Amino acid sequence: MIRRVVRRALAPSPELAAGGLPPLLARVYANRGVRSARDLQLSLHDLLPPETLTGADAAACLLADALATGQRLLVIGDFDADGATSTALALGALRAMGAAEVDYLVPNRFEYGYGLTPEIVALAARRQPDLIITVDNGIASIDGVRAARAQGIATLVTDHHLAGETLPAAEVIVNPNQPGCGFASKALAGVGVIFYVMLALRAELRRRGWFAQRALQEPNLAEFLDLVALGTVADVVPLDRNNRILVAAGLQRIRRGLARPGLIALLEVAGRNPATTVASDLGFTVGPRLNAAGRLDDMSVGIECLLSPGRERAADYAARLQRLNEERRRIEHGMQEEALALLDQLAPLSDTDEVPAGVTLYEPGWHQGVIGILASRVKERVHRPTVVFADAGPDSDELKGSARSIQGIHVRDVLDAVATRHPGLLNRFGGHAMAAGLTLPRAHYAAFATAFVAEVERHGRDLDLEAVLESDGELAPSDFDLALAESLRLGGPWGQHFPEPLFDGRFRLVQQRLVAGKHLKLVLGLPGSHEVLDAIAFNVDLERWPDDEAQWVRAAYRLDVNEFRGRRSLQLVVEQLEAV
Repeated sequence: MIRRVVRRALAPSPELAAGGLPPLLARVYANRGVRSARDLQLSLHDLLPPETLTGADAAACLLADALATGQRLLVIGDFDADGATSTALALGALRAMGAAEVDYLVPNRFEYGYGLTPEIVALAARRQPDLIITVDNGIASIDGVRAARAQGIATLVTDHHLAGETLPAAEVIVNPNQPGCGFASKALAGVGVIFYVMLALRAELRRRGWFAQRALQEPNLAEFLDLVALGTVADVVPLDRNNRILVAAGLQRIRRGLARPGLIALLEVAGRNPATTVASDLGFTVGPRLNAAGRLDDMSVGIECLLSPGRERAADYAARLQRLNEERRRIEHGMQEEALALLDQLAPLSDTDEVPAGVTLYEPGWHQGVIGILASRVKERVHRPTVVFADAGPDSDELKGSARSIQGIHVRDVLDAVATRHPGLLNRFGGHAMAAGLTLPRAHYAAFATAFVAEVERHGRDLDLEAVLESDGELAPSDFDLALAESLRLGGPWGQHFPEPLFDGRFRLVQQRLVAGKHLKLVLGLPGSHEVLDAIAFNVDLERWPDDEAQWVRAAYRLDVNEFRGRRSLQLVVEQLEAV
């Protein structure tokens, strides 16, 4: 799909322009709302204080009492990268603070579904925990918390997903998005929430003299920031300043060789150099390999990789995750072809104006572990909120759905409105603005598809559904420089709501050839110059490219640094390519 390119045009503030930054970088930052040099200072000293996160202090007291009385602690995680990093962080930090009995349990998505359900509580009860700690889930687990209480098990809920009208009756809830929480960043990932809880716990234990009394070395919680960076980037939460501080600190540890063996092994198995890691490496290489365990197998594989103390064991787990990710790609490719065929029945893919305001897709036999990533792919293709469904199980009459949305349409609010207007249509739903999950009876699928489109139309009544690419403008010939590309690469961390710099311009098409059957390797010439640039466009439309008749192209691209056999060179990564 060809997207309209819109150029950002914010001038740097006088303070930013005078701050010694390269003019291009100052322009890029201004386009992302940065007005002062202070906004670019990403010191851990500038983190929002833990005491401003509602429930963090109460959680610290609950956990400190549990440690003092030797209670059995059980962490209940989620089966994605945020859940895995949250679980690994909780276990590692609690053990470092002297917890004698702490273990974890991650629901298998194919048997138990998401969150602290009564079925998971029954499974957890076999381990006889005194306290359940949820990470990256629990805010919607009203029945699960009730079931735990009935078994005499206390619960501490740590989550970041949006709360419903009723909160679970847990002993303590820590969630920046719960009603009444004044924490200045609502964008914390689940791993960020549990990191804050551990900061509060360390402060409480210090106040009680816990470490001195037991001759315990007080843990340096900065050692867990590699996990915080990975989970935050992989969960695609907005990178506000507080999250950028956390991610920047985690990336710094990774580059300095201070990350845990499992994370290093995942980078290496993906062919990435830990010493030059940036946020996109976490989001596009490490995150998918970690997620593959939860999508196809059991997320405990990913968690054990992150908990591995030695490189050899970590490498074994990373290799297993690599194989799972290759299998996930194979399954996804087949599902994507079927999804595009279904989309073409809705409207010709060449004319996205005819695609409904909201898209729902279901095919018997689709793998429920891959529907989330398929929904993302379809959403990117047609620029519409999309829900993809799969059968909940061979003996179930339920469908599980995964929803992905576009800017301006809050998909959880859409699902909430559907549930309100059509009582009984949905069994369960939850999530946040850009992603959500739901279940419904198979017999309700057609009714839901109609209701979803109607509700998206209501929520997006004044929204332009045309897909756009926001560009930072055109580059001067002197800007095509390796040193500047390095500055841009390290000028982030870039991510959701703080996007990596994108530029656009017109080039001579000097050479073009397919590599790996789907990527287009290019040599582009600057207008009015003999200088040429290497470029690559990934996953091109094979019906349009290569184009032997094209002589000039307009490209939207990123400046990137290509590493090959120890040599670093400038390369353009093309996001969109049009013959002109």
